[in-house]
Order: sequence, then C-alpha cells, then structure tokens
Amino acid sequence: MGRYDSIIVGAGHNGLVCGAYLARNDQKVLILEAADEAGGLAASREFHPGYTTSIAQSVSHFSEQVSRDLNLAAYGYDRGTTALPLIGLGASGKHVVVEAKSVQGVGDDDAMEYTGYTRQLEKFADALQPFWLKTIPRIGPGGLRDVLTFAHLGLSLRKLGKADMREFMRVASLPARDLVEENFSSELLKATLSWDMLTGAKMAPRSPNSSVLLMLYRLAEQSRGTHTIPSGGVPGLIAAIQKSAQASGVEVRCSTAVEKITVAGDENGLQVTGVTTTAGEQISADRVISATDPTRTFIDMIGVEYLDIGFTNRIRRLRCDGFVGKLHLALSKLPGFTGLDTPNARMIIAPNVDAIEFAYDDAKYGRCSDDPVMEIVLPSLIDASLAPDGGHVLSANVMYVPRALKGGWTAAAREQILNRCIEVISAYAPDIRDCMVHAEFLTPEDLENEYRITGGHWHHTEIAMDQMLMMRPTYEAAQYRTPIPGLYLCGAGCHPGGDITGAAGHNAAHEILR
Repeated sequence: MGRYDSIIVGAGHNGLVCGAYLARNDQKVLILEAADEAGGLAASREFHPGYTTSIAQSVSHFSEQVSRDLNLAAYGYDRGTTALPLIGLGASGKHVVVEAKSVQGVGDDDAMEYTGYTRQLEKFADALQPFWLKTIPRIGPGGLRDVLTFAHLGLSLRKLGKADMREFMRVASLPARDLVEENFSSELLKATLSWDMLTGAKMAPRSPNSSVLLMLYRLAEQSRGTHTIPSGGVPGLIAAIQKSAQASGVEVRCSTAVEKITVAGDENGLQVTGVTTTAGEQISADRVISATDPTRTFIDMIGVEYLDIGFTNRIRRLRCDGFVGKLHLALSKLPGFTGLDTPNARMIIAPNVDAIEFAYDDAKYGRCSDDPVMEIVLPSLIDASLAPDGGHVLSANVMYVPRALKGGWTAAAREQILNRCIEVISAYAPDIRDCMVHAEFLTPEDLENEYRITGGHWHHTEIAMDQMLMMRPTYEAAQYRTPIPGLYLCGAGCHPGGDITGAAGHNAAHEILR
C-alpha cells in the first residue's frame, strides 16, 4: 500500500473534489469512507424496494468552474436542462409560480417589483461570486495574497456604485422577513421567496443574522439558484465526481471508517502522521484532510489532548443542531396536486411568513409544529429510473424538525410527525394516501446517526455571522488549515458552507497545493 501524500476522511462531494484536484497535481491520494458508497447526504438511498432517492434532492449552484476543471461532463454529469420552478402552493389551487425572471399568481405590482428585486439581488451576488472559490484571509496582518484578496473584494463592491454599495451593506444583514416585506404584498409570495434564505439553517424569517447572505451564496453561479435534477438524480453528480477523481489516480475505499487521526510529537511540536481505522488498520500519510464536520474531526478523531483549551471550547460551542427532517414517499402512481397539470417543480407548503416563524418557534422549544412547512419535489418525473414503471418518488425537506425533541424521538413521535406531514400534503394533493406504497421520515437525529454528521446539520455547522467567511468554522481553522500541522479541513463546515457546490473541496485543495 505504501505511504500516501494525502488521506481524505469522508467521500462526500467535497472530499471527492478535493482529492481530484490533489491527484491532478501528482499527489498520491486515498479517500476513506465509512458508508458503503460515496456521496454523504447526496448518496443514493433505496428506501423501499425499487424506490431510490437521496437526502439532497436537487442541485442548484454546483460550481461551474469545478465542473469544467474536473471535466465532469466526460464522466456522465448532465445538470439537466429542465429548471424546476418554485411554486408556493396556495389554498384551492391558487398558487404562486416563481421562475428566473417572472412570477405568476400575484398582482401586477408584485409582478413588476419582482423584476427589480431579482435584478438587484443578482447584482449583489455577482459582486460576491469570486470569493466563494477563494480562501478568505484571516483577521490580522497577512501577506500580499491576503491583501490582494481583500482589495479585490473592496473593488468588487465599489464597482456597484455608491448607491448600490450602501444598499448592499443594508440588505446583507437584513432578516429575510424584512427584505420580502418591504418589496411585496402577497403573503404567499413572501413566504415562498423566504424559503431559499432559510432552508437548511436554524434561522427563521425574523432571525437577525445572515439569511440574505445565504441567498446571495445560492444565486452566485450561472444557474442563479434555479434547481434541476441531474441525470441519475443527485447521485449521478456524485458518480461523475468519483469517476473523475479515480481517473486522476485517487483511490477510494468505502466501508472503511476512520477511528482516529494519528498525531506524533510532544510539547515541542505536533504533526499528523495518518489515520487508524475502526478495524485497527494504520495508514500513513504526509497530511490528513477531513471532509467530515469540525466537531467530529477535532473532538472525536483528534482528541482534546492535542488541542488548546480555548480552541477546544470554541469547537464545542459550534452550533450544529440540524433543523430539517426528510420525508420520502414511495408512490404507485402520480398524485394529483390541485391546480397543477404536472407537479414538476419545487413546491413550498408555507401559506405565509408567520407559518414559517411559528414552526421555527415550536422547534426552538423542542416541539414539532402541528402545521409543518416543507419543500416537495418528485424527482422521478425527470429521472424515471428512481421508481418502478408507473411509480414515483416524493421527497420533502420538512423544516424546523428539532434534533433534540422533548421526550426524545420515540416510535410514537416519529409516527406522529410522519402522519401530520402526510395530512398537510393531502390538503394540496387529495389522493396522496391512495398513491402511497411506503413512507419514511428521517429526523435530524437519524441523519446524525446514519450519515455521521454532528447534529444532523446540512452545513455541518450553522451559517451565521460568527461562523462564516474568515470565522468558519472558527478562527485558527478558517483557512482550511488547523492548529495541528498536517491536518486540513475541506467539508461543509469550511468557507463558504454547505449545499452541493464543491467550493470547499476546491478551496482546500488549492490551499494545500500552495
């Protein structure tokens, strides 16, 4: 087997991207994955015989540059040409349909306002776009490269012009509710547009944090945040990245869990030396790169004995509680959604902004809302291979499902939230129960246990002002390097954050190659 230049812990998409770049620069790279297949939350999941999906249910802003660099098209990646419109489901079939440049189902004033609203947000997203694929310099004195990065950012914002730059500084820190309230009157439209500022995060419309910045992150690529189902579903993208990495020389070993990242040295200096698997195998490397979450990396795999107490305390305080549950339905036929000819869209069930806020309030106190809010897709409408002939898969992100439920996630509690979600869907798709073959509900606790993500959080740690940019996940580990020589990070807990983008893997690889 020999010694490796780099061992990457975790074959999620960022780990695979990082490994591919390193191998293309003549490194000997080994990626170790505890699960039976690569992909993490984007891996294929057969939740009922013949019915397949993944936790990540669509792709919106995967990096175009990463796709080109790794030549993913040659390995089968097809983003798909059918953009999924965003539909806010309304009572009695009176829906709001949001597309890239227009919105239907609202008054003329809102329809006209939407054009200016999207134009301005896209202008702000363009100003930030170059920095999602860069290392954000640490605070304090830095070298020329750091100075140039900050200068580039300043120039990019300055090019907006004085008026737009002032508006950017105001809007970037607004709660989602404030942004939509000052632009629109339709309650359903405001709730629908709030969704992509909040999904996956432990934030509500009134949360005074970084929800608009999260939206600008999602608008940065050429896709402008529009979602598609790739060929082969989301796992089709993972398969293409894995093939590209392996063609570059990366060795990927699944069903191989890492127990410890091994460290040698004493008070005079430490150095990572490799890993030890749960089977007791010791594998040596010049460096180890963790694609897993920061808490699991530092607390479980390194151990606090190798870390400064202040750094350890900051890692322990990272906010990692997931707030998204997953509903999967195996359907014998396509259900009928009132007012829709074909439900080939991202369908939001959230009648108004208060409904989102109240569901968050319940989860904040360890309860599941009686009126859950969710995003529904039927990926089998685009990729028929995900279900048997005539059948379909429904996948839903159910927001504000607490990781720590009062009383715990008992069988009765799981059954209750599952049934309540189906009842809510049936108000818009009356025949949903007649179509059901099987139902699965995964709580954040399930995501933590099955996918080895602390708290079951999509982004590995909350995206918030104190946990993003040059503070992500925390200082001394925010530039993909860590306090221990030879240990790097490349997962969603790094800048710029989660979602399927490949940015963190790209950035970490380039930092290592420097």
